[in-house]
Amino acid sequence: MSDETMVITLPEPSGLPNDRFLDRELSWLAFNQRVLELAEDQDLYLLERVNFLSIFSSNLDEFFMVRVAGLKRRIATGLATIAASGRSPEDVLDSIRETAHALQMRQATLFRDEIEPALHQHGIQVVRWADLNETEQQSLNEYFYNQIYPVLTPLGVDPAHPFPYISGLSLNIAVVFRKLEDGTEQFARVKVPPLLPRFVRIPGESGTGNYRFLPIEELIGQNLGELFPGTEMLHHHLFRVTRNEDLDVDEDEGENLLIALERELLRRRFGPPVRLEVAEDMNPEVLDLLVRELDISEDDVYHLPSLLDLTGLSQIAAIKKADLKYPPHAVITNRYLVPNEDEKTSIFKAIRERDILLHHPYESFATSVQAFLEQAAADPKVLAIKQTLYRTSGDSPIVDALIDAAEAGKQVLALVEIKARFDEQNNITWARKLEQAGVHVVYGIVGLKTHCKLSLVIRQEGNQLRRYCHIGTGNYNPKTARYYEDYGLLTARESVGEDLTRLFNQLSGYAPDATFKSLLVSPGSVRPGLVERIEREIENKKAGKPAKIQIKMNSLVDEQIIDSLYHAGRAGVPVEILVRGMCALKPGVPGLSESISVRSVLGRYLEHSRVFAFANDGNPEVFIGSADMMHRNLDRRVEALVRITQPDQIKDLEGMFDLAMSDDSSSWHLEPSGQWVRHKTPIDVQDEFMRELASRKVAR
Repeated sequence: MSDETMVITLPEPSGLPNDRFLDRELSWLAFNQRVLELAEDQDLYLLERVNFLSIFSSNLDEFFMVRVAGLKRRIATGLATIAASGRSPEDVLDSIRETAHALQMRQATLFRDEIEPALHQHGIQVVRWADLNETEQQSLNEYFYNQIYPVLTPLGVDPAHPFPYISGLSLNIAVVFRKLEDGTEQFARVKVPPLLPRFVRIPGESGTGNYRFLPIEELIGQNLGELFPGTEMLHHHLFRVTRNEDLDVDEDEGENLLIALERELLRRRFGPPVRLEVAEDMNPEVLDLLVRELDISEDDVYHLPSLLDLTGLSQIAAIKKADLKYPPHAVITNRYLVPNEDEKTSIFKAIRERDILLHHPYESFATSVQAFLEQAAADPKVLAIKQTLYRTSGDSPIVDALIDAAEAGKQVLALVEIKARFDEQNNITWARKLEQAGVHVVYGIVGLKTHCKLSLVIRQEGNQLRRYCHIGTGNYNPKTARYYEDYGLLTARESVGEDLTRLFNQLSGYAPDATFKSLLVSPGSVRPGLVERIEREIENKKAGKPAKIQIKMNSLVDEQIIDSLYHAGRAGVPVEILVRGMCALKPGVPGLSESISVRSVLGRYLEHSRVFAFANDGNPEVFIGSADMMHRNLDRRVEALVRITQPDQIKDLEGMFDLAMSDDSSSWHLEPSGQWVRHKTPIDVQDEFMRELASRKVAR
């Protein structure tokens, strides 16, 4: 089911204008435009620009597979309603098409006219077949026969062979040839093998420091005659289809959820097409055939120059040329986890002494969260480990630690969210591996995704049990932890341990009336808890007391939260919002949101943390956690925010806001019109965080 399959209709708040919300879908496209602007930035390192081009394409693919597909499905079934922005679904879809067309053309021309020539100047070429000499062509033909030809499956279309199924996101060659025996023309489709390198390196370049690549589709195109002997090639063209790949699983059915999900994963491959990308020189008759056979609207056809599927540029971006990439950040171990020279670090001892606030990727995930779970697995005093897993890597040391703990006889509970979008198959695999090792695997609460990032370790210390906890804003994934910006809290606070015990019992069993001391948990208390604190800031402002609201998240589209922030803005409460992606709030509108400012920071790391800070009359309340301000997070997911209590950590988080919201730092500013304007300065927020953390001395 799509993340947002319906619009929540709220009572019209007194005095607030009807046009107070920006459209969420167009706001998402504005986010991806900011990614594209990084690729356009000539001051950025060249291979980083190439990487942002790849990210832009990957982001847009997912947007069409989920958001556009969901919108089209709701329109087709008559379930679509007027969006909170006041726009009809058809109007939103038209605007999406117009904007997406313009952005994809902008990306394609950027690569062709600027990025390709710049790469050439630095010894990296993406060449065409005509650019190669005879020796190079011969070597590549041998590569074709040995590595590509055996895995190709040409599919002809004639009365005996119906039009083939075109899988989502596959790169395809439409071929038109003439049979020499009777002179008839025929259409065929050749799928470019997705597991082969997108760009084939030209032989003879190894060790020279230069890189020359030929797009794999060019090599296949030059050898199409080998696939269709006895024919004359007339023309061939590239095309690519994007399909609805969202899932629809009924958890209320009695069958095993894993089996139901696996069946739905098979169905996903056959979702209806929502976008057709074609080479701009495609033959009109071939295009008509594709449009007809795919049953797709001409409005959803994207004619593009240069290469199709620029997600493959990640291969170019991975080239090892240090002078064309960001200078490396020296990832450090959190100062409270650095071992003394004469002893091995005991993470449990460090956590007993104080709460430890982690900031990844500046501070190492491996020497903190991963080490915490590995020590717990090996420690004979540890009796039990309880863990949520939303997304994790294919060779996860986190999963290995849980398996080690179970095999050592500890009680291990893993709550695996197998409905984590596009990681479903991976999570099914790990769920079964954990079950085989004796881990108690559960799948959470029916109808809710478990998105919270929690770990609970129970350790025997003398005649008492002590609970050690980790609560984070990001996934337990050592790979993404290297480039996702996230916070995490390691704590032995008794109130947090009690809360996590209740929450895990709620997730694995039945505890509907659980109440929490240090956590806000959704569905239930995250939205009401935040609204209550926003209203308190309003009352403090009216009473002349210190008042301020600072929020950092990925998305802000929940109408009730936005309306509460508007009321704070009307009362003059300073509101600072850091958002990576979508934002439906209009800042700086006279009489509505003049005291509200919205910024977006994008860079080498994916800004992923969620932080909520309230001045509270000089006694600040600050939370970190997993929840974005979206309907799905607040109503249909289990999310958890934990309160930060140590004054130095509160000061650090306030400093994070001060730096990121400063006019002296590079960021994008959201205008009342919904336009994002880049304010580029020499101060890079992420570089500053790294310098600040690296400068701190070890405190023991």
